[in-house]
Amino acid sequence: MTTKVAKGTLWTLFGVILPIGFSVFTTPILTRLLGTESYGLLVLILLIPNYLNFADFGMNIASTKFASAAQAEGAAEKEARIVRTSALIALVSSLPFAAGIAIFSRPILQLFNVSGSLIDEGSLALKLAAVILVINFLNIILNTPELTRFRMDLNTSITAAGRILGLIAAPIVVLLGGGVLGAVAATLAASLLTLSGHIFCGIKLLPEMAGFSIDRESVRPLIKFGSSLLVAYVAGALIMHLEKFVLTRVTSVEALAYYSVAAAFAGMVGIFAGSMAQSLMPAFSQLQGEAMRPALSALYSRGIRAVMVCLLPIYVLMILGARLFFTYWFSPEFGQESTVPFYIIVTGFLFTMLTYFPYTIVIAAGRSDVLAKIYWLELIPYLLLVWWLADRYGAVGAAAAWSIRSLLDSILMFALAHRVGGVSYLQKNVPQFLAAAAIMLLPVGALAYFRELNLQVIALTLVAGGLYAMLITTRVLDTAEVAWLKGRIYAYLGRSE
Repeated sequence: MTTKVAKGTLWTLFGVILPIGFSVFTTPILTRLLGTESYGLLVLILLIPNYLNFADFGMNIASTKFASAAQAEGAAEKEARIVRTSALIALVSSLPFAAGIAIFSRPILQLFNVSGSLIDEGSLALKLAAVILVINFLNIILNTPELTRFRMDLNTSITAAGRILGLIAAPIVVLLGGGVLGAVAATLAASLLTLSGHIFCGIKLLPEMAGFSIDRESVRPLIKFGSSLLVAYVAGALIMHLEKFVLTRVTSVEALAYYSVAAAFAGMVGIFAGSMAQSLMPAFSQLQGEAMRPALSALYSRGIRAVMVCLLPIYVLMILGARLFFTYWFSPEFGQESTVPFYIIVTGFLFTMLTYFPYTIVIAAGRSDVLAKIYWLELIPYLLLVWWLADRYGAVGAAAAWSIRSLLDSILMFALAHRVGGVSYLQKNVPQFLAAAAIMLLPVGALAYFRELNLQVIALTLVAGGLYAMLITTRVLDTAEVAWLKGRIYAYLGRSE
C-alpha cells in the first residue's frame, strides 16, 4: 500500500506541475492576443464557476470513499452503482447552479463592471463556462475506478492531457479569430475529451460501469456524508481566505497585494502533500475496520514521516530564496513587503500539510459531520484574531493569525484522528530526527545573522543538506523503510540491487 501511495503521489504531482509549465508559456501569448481587458474577462469567466466547487454536494470525495470500501470487499457491481449514484446526485445538485449562471450571465458580468462592448461575447462565454462546471464535476467522479485501483498514472495522463490540450488550443482558436468565446469553447472541448477518457478507462477497469442502474441503498448515506462536506466546505473556504478580506478592510489593497503574492508562493510547498492526499483517500478507505487497523496506523505514520522528512529541506530552500524571488521576479517593493509575511505563512503551511493525514482519516471514517462542526466553531474566534493582528501589524499580523490557526487546527485534527479513526502518529527515533532537523535549519539561522543570501549561507546549506540526508537514512528511517526506498530508486533507474 505504501508503494501504491508513493507512486500515486508522484503521478499526481507530475500531473499538477506539467500543466503549470505549459501555462507559463501559453498565458503570455493569450494576454497579447486578447489584450488586457479581454484577457481579464476570460480569467473572470473561468474563475466564477470555481467559487461553486461545493455544487457537486461533496460527491467527488464521497464517491471515492464509498466506492473504495466496495472495491475492498470485492463488490464490483456495487462499486459501479455507487459511482453512478454519486454522478447522478452531483448532476442534480449542480444543474441549478449552472442554469443560474447561464440565465443570469449578463447581470453577473455587469456586476463585475465588464464594459458594454464585451458583454455580449462574455455572456455567451459564461454560459459555456456553466456547462464546463457540470462536466468537470462528472470528471472528478467518473475517475473513481482509477483512484480506487491506484491507477493514478491513468488519472493523471487523462486529466493532464485534457488541461494541456485546452491550454494549447485556446491561443490557437483566439489567433483564428475566436476571441474570448473561442477560448472558453476550447476549454469546454478539452473538458469533454477528458470526460470521454475517464468513461473509457472506467469501463476498462470496471466493466460493470457500463450500465445505468444506481445503488438506492447508498443514496441516503451519500447525501448525509456529502451534506456535511458541503457545510464544512463553506466554513473552510471562509477560513482559508478570511484574512485577505480583513486585511483589505483594515489596511489597503496594496497590503493585500503584498500578502497575496507571499501566500501564493508559500502555497507551492503544499503541492507534494496535496498530491499525496488524492492517493490517501482510497488507501485509508480500504483499510477501515479493526482487522486492518495496524496497516492503517502504519501507513498513516509512514506518510507523515515521509512528508516531514521531505518538506523540511524544501522549506529551508524557500526561506533562503524568498527575498531574491520577490525582489527580482516582482519588484524591490515586494521584496521588502512580502518576504516577512512569507516566512510566517510558509511556516504555517508546514502544519497545514501534516493536517492532510488526520483530515483524510476523519473523512475515510465517514465523520465529515465532525469537520463541519469544527470549522464553523473556528470561524468567529479566527475572525477576531485576524482582525486584531491585521489591524495592528498589517500583512505580518494577518500572516501570523493564519499560521496560528494552522497550528491549532493541526493539533485538533491529530486528536480527532486518534478519537474518530483510532490511529496515532508514532515518530521513531525522535532525538535523531530532532538533531537532523536542527542541522537542516542552520542555514535559516545563518540567513538571519547575515541578513542576505551569500556564499557562506549557500555553502552551509550544501553541508547541512548532506548531513541531514545522511542522518535521515542512517539514524531516522528504519531498515525496512531504507530498503523500500532503495528498491524504489533502483526500480526507477531500471537496475537490480
